[in-house]
Amino acid sequence: MTSVIKRQKITIDASGQVVGRLASKIAMILMGKNKPNYRPHIDTGDKVEVVNVSEIRFTGKKMETKGLRHHSMHPGGLKTKMVKELIKQDPKEILIHAISKMLPKNNTRPRRLLRVSFK
Repeated sequence: MTSVIKRQKITIDASGQVVGRLASKIAMILMGKNKPNYRPHIDTGDKVEVVNVSEIRFTGKKMETKGLRHHSMHPGGLKTKMVKELIKQDPKEILIHAISKMLPKNNTRPRRLLRVSFK
């Protein structure tokens, strides 16, 4: 008795929204926690389309001080990209990073992140 999961497409306008609060909303939708039939072991989340990503904002002094870190696992391989520069180059990367950190750290995370699209 297998049931097919019907995924809806939810559109979110990111203009003027704070990155962390927006990412937590998107993560909840991707996990399916906004549905009454939520179960942690079944991936029932919906697809999310985010529009106006370039108009997201940070609170406080995070725009100047916050950096996203990445390590290549080699000695001296720590790389830091500042948010100030990233928001000019690719604001999608900032939002994907925030959403990724709010999803469970298991084998469903990459598949859930593929359900986020940008316009």
